[in-house]
Amino acid sequence: MAEQTTVTAAGRSRKLDGEREQAILRAAFELLGETGYQGLRVDAVAARAQASKATLYRHWPTKAGLVVDAVQCCKVQDPPPRDTGSLRGDLVSWFGQIGAAVTGVEGPLLAGLFMAMHTDPDLAAELRAMRESKVPFAEAICARAAERGEIRPGYDARLIDEIVPAVLFMHCFAFGRPLDDAFIAHIVDDIILPLLTREPRP
Repeated sequence: MAEQTTVTAAGRSRKLDGEREQAILRAAFELLGETGYQGLRVDAVAARAQASKATLYRHWPTKAGLVVDAVQCCKVQDPPPRDTGSLRGDLVSWFGQIGAAVTGVEGPLLAGLFMAMHTDPDLAAELRAMRESKVPFAEAICARAAERGEIRPGYDARLIDEIVPAVLFMHCFAFGRPLDDAFIAHIVDDIILPLLTREPRP
């Protein structure tokens, strides 16, 4: 962060009013979408939130910390995957939800943050700490499928978390291609289902 200020232990210990904190984090999130991480300035956040820079620096000594808190506060939470009655249906429905999030307002914002990680170690550390794992959702879907007899014990639900978000981001932002129904079906039928239904490794 270009601007510097001294943060005292006493200052850090003060609690920030809930509504004031929400206003600051919402302002930071809005400006992040408008300017990107590199263009985000603390004084602009303070002005939009009608707060002082000293208040922001007292509670968020680094821009990275402010940005990550803003994303955690304002990002739309993923709904639990719905039970469609089949493993393929569950995967198609869930991957469609992820794809909608990637192509929505938050997708470009998060893609910009991932790029900024390469030049900002503080941001990289903060983002890695906050990363939301998809494993619990994947495990729930696979457990239902196992109960229906669609997959056998020994499947690895973590493969979904390792593969799908990265593939969707690359397809959308690196290749500039739509995350349409055909592509979602390709991921399900040609990548994930074969991995989940293959013979378990010894």
